[in-house]
Formats: sequence, structure tokens, C-alpha cells
Amino acid sequence: MLGVSQLTNDVLQQALIEPAFSVYTSRLPQMGLVFLNLNNPGVPFLQSEKVRRALLLGVNRKNIVSHIMQGQAIIADGPILPGSWAYYDEIEKFDYDPDAAAVLLKEDGYAIPAGGGDVRAKDGQFLSFTLIHPDDTLHTQIAQAIQSDWALIGVQIELQAVPYDSLINDFLTTRNYQAVLADLNTARTPDPDPYLFWHQSEATGGQNYSQWDNRTASEFLETARTATNFEDRARLYRNFQVLFAKDMPSLPLYYPVYSYGVDVQVQGVQVAPMLYDVSDRFALIAEWFLVTRRTLEQTPVPTLVP
Repeated sequence: MLGVSQLTNDVLQQALIEPAFSVYTSRLPQMGLVFLNLNNPGVPFLQSEKVRRALLLGVNRKNIVSHIMQGQAIIADGPILPGSWAYYDEIEKFDYDPDAAAVLLKEDGYAIPAGGGDVRAKDGQFLSFTLIHPDDTLHTQIAQAIQSDWALIGVQIELQAVPYDSLINDFLTTRNYQAVLADLNTARTPDPDPYLFWHQSEATGGQNYSQWDNRTASEFLETARTATNFEDRARLYRNFQVLFAKDMPSLPLYYPVYSYGVDVQVQGVQVAPMLYDVSDRFALIAEWFLVTRRTLEQTPVPTLVP
């Protein structure tokens, strides 16, 4: 056996301890996130920047990546994938901090009611909403972890599991949701342009599912996609990412990775920083080679001729 095309979680740990096996990992052009519906009158508190920031601070993303995903992801900080030339590493990052989350919610007027209970409220409006998620095992576990994390800061969510097609067609596309756990896949668009998901013009009928309405952010995206100067584009996307982190229209959770295995005899394997297609792992296969061992030729033993 010279390789395994994908090491799924059920065999990954075994592969990592196999001495005759080398494991390689690369990022996928995807991002897991919680879409927040900023234009749903049933959850007006999601329009509050402090509430959205508190929700992100209240999610233990390290636990999700390390334990649920078994390390097969990287904690996400923003809407542009790391490894891209447009990624800005200096944007504000949010570590898990339930105490800081609770302070933000309190500053915004949300407190545990005097009569008791576990859910924060303000003017009779409880911090309670529904999180829709794909009905597979992985996303269900992630949704349950988020539910437990938010309960610690006084936010109550009900979970609704649906098939992925339904999640897109019946909830995201129709904007008929409060919050949705989903994955963005940009495999077909290697350019880092996030216009489709966050520009104002895509809020109705497009893929700006959160319906984020930030004119300044939209102007950065408009100019960046038409700019011809590389440095100008990088600067515009940097500014966009700074605004995204400040406004936090939805909650970035993780960037998935892809792991595969190759026999240790195979040398020269180079890992691409991003696999826009899983076949990209063979992009430099011409440089692979097998380790060979030289064997001593046996000297013929003379025999007597009768």
C-alpha cells in the first residue's frame, strides 16, 4: 500500500501512530460558521453588535476543533481563508471567554430576570432562538456543543436538525431562519473575493444569507473586485476583514482541513497550503520518488567441471 486518499476521523488516530505511514494535512476552501439572520423581527437582539460579539466569545471553538473534529480544522477568525494572499492576520481575534461574553450581554441590558431562571432577558425579550443545523453526526455534535456553551452565558437555543438540501433551500435561501450552522464552500472560486456572501446587493435573492447591510464594507468589496493593482486589492480586503470583525454579522467557527496518507518509502511529497480540489494533492507527483536500497550482488561460486 502506497497511500490512502483521505484519512477520515475513524482511522486518523491509527494512521498517526503507524510508523510506516506519513500523514499530510492541507486546508480546504471551506468555512464552518453560524449564520445569524439580522433581518428577522422575531430575534431583534441579533441586530445588536454586542450580542453577536458575546455569542462568538461564548463558543468554545477550541473544544469543537480539538475534540469533536479531532484536530481536522483550524479555528476561524474571519471570512477570508488563511493562506490566501488576501488574508489579514492582524484582525481582531476572539478567544473563548464566557465571562467577557456575560459582561457584554449585561452592558446591553440583558440580565437574568429577578424572578429567577437561566435565560437572560431585556424588556421582556428573552435571549432565546432556534439554531438549524445539518442532520449528520458531526454537525449535530457541534450544534449540541454550541447549545451547552451558550447556556452558560444565559442564552437558550433550540436545535432543529434538517437535511442539508433543506437547510439551503427551505431556510437560508428563503431567509426563513433565526440562526443556521452551515459550511461555506468556495472550491470553485479560488479568488478570495467574498462579495457573494457579504455584499448588500446579495442580501435579497443572493447568498448574503445574514442580510448584512454595511455600506462601507460593500464599497470595499466593490472596489476590490475591480481593482487591477494587487496591493490595492490586498489593502481593500484587509479593511473589509477589519470591519467584519468589528460588526461580526455571522460567527466564523472553523476552517476544515483534509488529511491523507502516503507510505514512508515515498519521498518528495509536498503539501499545498490549500486544496481547492482534493486531486491537488497530486499536483507535484512528478517530484515524488521511492526510497530504494542498494543490495550487494552475489559473487558466483566457482564449480568444478567434471
